[in-house]
Amino acid sequence: MTTLVIGMINLISCAQPGKKTETMTTPLSANEAKASSFNMPTGTTETATFANGCFWCTEAIFEQLDGVISATSGYMGGQTKNPTYKEVCTGETGHAECLQIVYEPAKINFDELLEVFWETHDPTTLNRQGGDVGTQYRSGIFYHNEEQKQKAEKYKAELDKSGAFDNPIVTEITAFSTFYPAENYHQEYFENNENNNPYCKVVIRPKVDKFRKVFKDKLKKQP
Repeated sequence: MTTLVIGMINLISCAQPGKKTETMTTPLSANEAKASSFNMPTGTTETATFANGCFWCTEAIFEQLDGVISATSGYMGGQTKNPTYKEVCTGETGHAECLQIVYEPAKINFDELLEVFWETHDPTTLNRQGGDVGTQYRSGIFYHNEEQKQKAEKYKAELDKSGAFDNPIVTEITAFSTFYPAENYHQEYFENNENNNPYCKVVIRPKVDKFRKVFKDKLKKQP
């Protein structure tokens, strides 16, 4: 039975078509996108940008953290301007699927976001996360300032030195560039498609459940 489940996970990938509620890319800024879905900030905000596999998975995780105001799925790190999901899935645009996170450092800091980042994906597999294969699924941290760069590099070095992973970490740490929000139907994908796309049930749901157990003290309070 275990072998069968693993086989299903390997066959189901993020690049499969899901239920599209809208096909046009919304021209929203990173700070504006989906902000209405979260409590408005009470103080200073900062931004973090991570690539750690399928953005359907990463968004479903990070948006649950207390202090995260918005988590927007998108593309970064490539040479093609205004890329579409179809183009990114070819692996030829150079972009990675990533998540732009706007957060309140008074409630959750960059170190804590890094902890979630490292814990919720495999940073040792080059251009791959499970059944999702291609440069668009690479592990990466796009730093917004020198402090973020130093912390990301320090954390990566310490994890490698500690032997936390069986293999060397291949996460790229590069400067933030242009962020392209993904098409509307990718935003809040897990929430809107859990019952429609097998990928959500087989791949995302187990990751979300594990995350909630490990980081239960960092979750948003339920209304």
